Order: sequence, then C-alpha cells, then structure tokens
Amino acid sequence: MAGTTVGREPVVDRMAEVWTSLTSACRHVGTGQWDLPTDCPGWTVRDQLSHLVGIERMLLGDPSPPPPPSFGPHVLNDFGRLNEAWVDARRSVPGDQVLAELESVIDRRLEALSAMDGADFDRVGWSPVGDRPYRHFMESRIVDTWAHEQDVRDALERPGGRNGAGEAVVLDRCEQTMGYVVGKRVAPPDGTGVLFDVTGALGRTFLVTMVDGRARAAPLAPGGAPTVTLTLDQRAFWRLAFGRVEPSELVASGDVQVDGDSALGFRVLGAVPFMT
Repeated sequence: MAGTTVGREPVVDRMAEVWTSLTSACRHVGTGQWDLPTDCPGWTVRDQLSHLVGIERMLLGDPSPPPPPSFGPHVLNDFGRLNEAWVDARRSVPGDQVLAELESVIDRRLEALSAMDGADFDRVGWSPVGDRPYRHFMESRIVDTWAHEQDVRDALERPGGRNGAGEAVVLDRCEQTMGYVVGKRVAPPDGTGVLFDVTGALGRTFLVTMVDGRARAAPLAPGGAPTVTLTLDQRAFWRLAFGRVEPSELVASGDVQVDGDSALGFRVLGAVPFMT
C-alpha cells in the first residue's frame, strides 16, 4: 500500500495511514482468532474485515452479493442489511484470505483516490451526515475504518493505531457531533452549558451552550461556570461515542467524572453514542 504521495489530497494519506495500521494489526492471526467476538455487536474479527471489504468494493462499483436468508438482532436498518450481505458471504472464508482481499481492495481504492483532483474532492454528494464534499465523505470513511481497527485490536489484544491521523479525525468528529447531542437529543433550557474536558495526547476542552433553543460552541466566560462538566480521557470519549461502552460502566469505573448538575450530566452521557 502506498505511503504519503506529494500532491495527493491530504485526506487520502490519512486514510492510507489507517488502512496500513489495520492490516498490520491482522498479520499472523491464528486460525481461531478470526472468530473472536468484537465490541461491534454480532461481528467477529473476520466480520470486521469483511465489512470494510464490502464498503470499499461498493465504492469501486462492484456489485453486492445477495442478502442472507435471515439477519441477526444486530442488523437494525437497510444499510445494516446491505453491510451484512458482504459479511455473511465471507463467514466461511479463511480469515487470511479475507485480509488478502482487503489489501487488494485497498490498493484499488488508493489508485482511484490518487487519480482524483481537488475538484473531485470538492464535489458535493451523499455522506453519512448529509450531502457534503467528497473529502468530508472520506473523513467518514476514516472514522468508520479506524473504529473497526480498534475493535479488531481490542479483540486480538494487539493495542496500537493510537494518537495518529485516524484518532485525530475521530476526535474531531466526536467534538463536532456534541452540539447535536446536547441541542437535539438532550435539549436542555437556554443558558445551559456543558463542558467536555477530554484528556490525553489529542485531548481538548470545549463548551456547548444552549442559546435560543440551539446548541452552540462557545468559549467559557471569564469567571463563569458550566452547568455540568464531563471529564474523561480520549479513549473513553470515542468508545462512548461509538457505542462500545455503556455510560454506567464508565461512571462505575471512574473513567468519567461528572461535576455540577449530575442529572444533566448523566442524560448527556446517555445521548453521546452516535455511531453504533
């Protein structure tokens, strides 16, 4: 797989970094390890790679396999059923062959992405968060791929891929989504301020304030105090956002600290998961 290429759209190099990290994590996996369950409901290590094969092949224009005759309880919508068709078709395929297929698909995708120019990445089209420029769609692919990389690494007990381009994009997306979480899902009264204090190498502190019924990012006024402060490290933040851990588990383990209006804090924590 290609590394950084001069003149290539930066988001492509970030995507390539995540792909390389993921495939490296899957080297020399034992036969039985491919069937290990992961934190992504219903999917094993093999299934995670099969899902990514399917997404990238669809983006290359390859036809989807027929859907399975039935779906597990983890399949919740039409997009999930589409994903499951690719996953189910590979459940009897040896894991190392699925990895080889993923590497081949990645090479095809990198070739296609490297041939695109700035205008191609400016072009607005569908993305999981509404119509956006294609480079924004590619950031969504980084978020999805990096999340599944961490699922795989956790199941295999092979930590890594942290504090790089993938996690930076993920944390940016998590931060950007907290306005929706507070403003739409929780919808507290005007004047409410929720301060997220995310610690770690890529941590950040940001305030979401309700003004005229809408959530806005705003600096904390000198001498002011938020309604509630949520303090947690960056891993706990994205695991919660991805639905990989229950808020009650983070509270019980002390991995999140709630200061101020605790009832509001727990409501916000419960509303944080946006990618499940």
